[in-house]
Amino acid sequence: MPSSALPPRPPRTPGGPDDGAQRWPGDRLGLPESGPRSVGRLGRRVAALAVDWALATVVSVAFFDYDGLATLAVFAVVQIAFLATVGGSVGHLALRLRVVPMAGGPIGLWRPVVRTLLICIVVPAVVWDADQRGLHDRFAGTVLVRV
Repeated sequence: MPSSALPPRPPRTPGGPDDGAQRWPGDRLGLPESGPRSVGRLGRRVAALAVDWALATVVSVAFFDYDGLATLAVFAVVQIAFLATVGGSVGHLALRLRVVPMAGGPIGLWRPVVRTLLICIVVPAVVWDADQRGLHDRFAGTVLVRV
C-alpha cells in the first residue's frame, strides 16, 4: 500500500493563547485531533497488542507446546512481516490502525525490524511522549495513526 507523508502542520498565531502548547496528541506533528490520520490512542494500541499476542500464543501452543521464547519469536516475525508488507499488524488492522513513517514514503524493512525489537524489550514501548509515540516509534521514525 502506498504511504504518504504526514500533512503539513497548521500555522499557529504567534503570541496566541496556545502558542507553543500542545492541544492534543499529534498536534505538534500536524495530525488531526480525531478521525483518520489522528494518533492511535492508548486503548486501541493495547487492544491491538492483545490481539497480536493472543495470535502468537495460539501458534506457540499449537506448534511449540507453549514455549515463551517461541511465542515472542512468532510475535516478532508476524509484526515485522505485516508492518513491512501492509503497514500494520493483524491487531492494528483489526482496530483500524496503521504504522506510517514520519518522513512519508514506504515503511521499508528496517523500521519494522527496529520497532519490533524495541517492543520485544518492552520498556521502550511503555515510555512515550506528549504525542503518545513510544520510544520504539521515535527510534524507528514512525507514528501509529487511525485509518
